Amino acid sequence: MQEKVLNNKKNGMAFMFVFILLYFAAIAGLVVGCIFAQSPLAVALLVICGIWLLVGWIPFLGLKVLKPQEALVLTLFGKYVGTIKDDGFYFVNPLCTSVNPAAKTKLSQSGDVDSGANKSILISSSQTAVNAELTSKKISMKIMTLSNNKQKVNDCLGNPVEIGIAVMWRVVDTAKAVFNVDNYKEYLSLQCDSALRNIVRIYPYDVAPNVDTTGDGVADEGSLRGSSEIVASRIRDEIQAKVSEAGLEILEARITYLAYAPEIAAVMLQRQQASAIIDARKMIVDGAVGMVEMALDRLSEHNTVVLDDERKAAMVSNLLVVLCGNHDAQPIVNSGSLY
Repeated sequence: MQEKVLNNKKNGMAFMFVFILLYFAAIAGLVVGCIFAQSPLAVALLVICGIWLLVGWIPFLGLKVLKPQEALVLTLFGKYVGTIKDDGFYFVNPLCTSVNPAAKTKLSQSGDVDSGANKSILISSSQTAVNAELTSKKISMKIMTLSNNKQKVNDCLGNPVEIGIAVMWRVVDTAKAVFNVDNYKEYLSLQCDSALRNIVRIYPYDVAPNVDTTGDGVADEGSLRGSSEIVASRIRDEIQAKVSEAGLEILEARITYLAYAPEIAAVMLQRQQASAIIDARKMIVDGAVGMVEMALDRLSEHNTVVLDDERKAAMVSNLLVVLCGNHDAQPIVNSGSLY
């Protein structure tokens, strides 16, 4: 199905004035016909004016108003006629009907055309109350943001993670969006869920050894937390490949939420804390060993104190205890001789 854009003239205002004038003329014709009711011409005038007053509202159905970044898909007896895209006041065939299967679909997104057009009219009387809904059939061409609910997905290591994305999208081909899929908004939402699961299963939450995330057979350091830009780009490409047939364009995809699932969050937090403590201890030990080596070299260089191996070992032990301890050292001063 290929989109066919109609270049109709914006002559809706002129047609509206003509139809209104015809209504006034029909009313005047009825008055004149009643006055000269015995004339055959007057009877014909009465018939014509009466018919117009009965069916004259039908042409008003062909008056269409479009705002910027809106489109109207028209069909005539089930056949696709074309799409009006430019903003303005149009007159089209009154028998044409506008089609938008996703008009009543509400997702967690911004920019729905019918968000302000759905109105509930309560018609109340002494006995009945009727709730009627007026739904817009216009299709928004604006950039919209779809934010699906958070999903629980297992990463490549089998750890359950919760992740959510925001997708910026818009309709670029109204014919494909209306006729190629049943409901393009629901179709987009399902494809976002599927693409998110497919990509997340490739990556670990954090950097892990011997994990290939690019598919080239070489282990890399890709992860959901550290490679968020790359992951979002792959999710966008995955969604775009699925929704092209629906006439949709995916402009951008962003990760909005990322965390371990609650059942393993506490354990993983302890693991991260342990890893951070080990890294800090390694740095402290490396620094302490360097300081001890420097102290021994300086003492032996200037012959400040001559120490045998046993006392060097005792000095190294004491310095390491002082430098690597978690608390401030409480030294004991020996007031006697050194030997």
